[in-house]
Amino acid sequence: MPALALLHTSPAHVPVFDALRDRHHPGLELRHVVAPELLDGAREHGPAAMAGEVARLVREAAEGGAAAVLCTCSSIGAVAEAVPLAVPVLRLDRPMAAEAVRLGGRVVVLGTVASTLEPTLALLAEEAAALGDRGAAAPADSRATVLRDGRAAVPADAPTAAVSLEGRLVEGAWERWEAGDTAGYLAAVAAAADALTASGAADVIVLAQASMAPAVALVRPGTPVPVLSSPAPGLAAAAAAAAGVRSAGAGTA
Repeated sequence: MPALALLHTSPAHVPVFDALRDRHHPGLELRHVVAPELLDGAREHGPAAMAGEVARLVREAAEGGAAAVLCTCSSIGAVAEAVPLAVPVLRLDRPMAAEAVRLGGRVVVLGTVASTLEPTLALLAEEAAALGDRGAAAPADSRATVLRDGRAAVPADAPTAAVSLEGRLVEGAWERWEAGDTAGYLAAVAAAADALTASGAADVIVLAQASMAPAVALVRPGTPVPVLSSPAPGLAAAAAAAAGVRSAGAGTA
């Protein structure tokens, strides 16, 4: 059986991904690596400051026999993805980002920690640029907008396809998560998504963090705006990558 290593920054993600595996990928071995200090460091010093520790953990997972490594934290996803290894290293939110830009229009990213907004928006801009390279039309006013503490900044070189990108922090939600109030945390996320839909400010809503995914079920029924989360599509992509590596290795043995 292929083994997939998952790098988490919260132990709360372990049962979530085990349940997804049992439901959709029976037979896939998951090896969980939990390192909360990576998110703490990324929030305090920026994701790049954690590159050395992320690389160490990813390499250890590969050396331990994992056929692929999946980073489930959006704050450090780009850092993990950049680690050079012989096995695939994936970030959980890339398939979600690809789907968001495929849908197009006004894509609004909701995050509950500020450190996740810029990496997620950068990923969306990257996927939008790739979509544009594949032939999607890009309006002249397309741009990526990063909101930091309520202030907007436009990256100088952020080409996008037929989308506009915006990030918004769900104020107060993370404090509920840290206090163990998961229900309150998810309710705050769902309320933020409902408010976006009611205001007509978004054509697609992206939930930046894996911890936010259960809020999709709490969004007002019948909402016309897609609300995307990362765990299911991200795990599916990583499972396929792990199986592909194993098949390739078997073929050359």
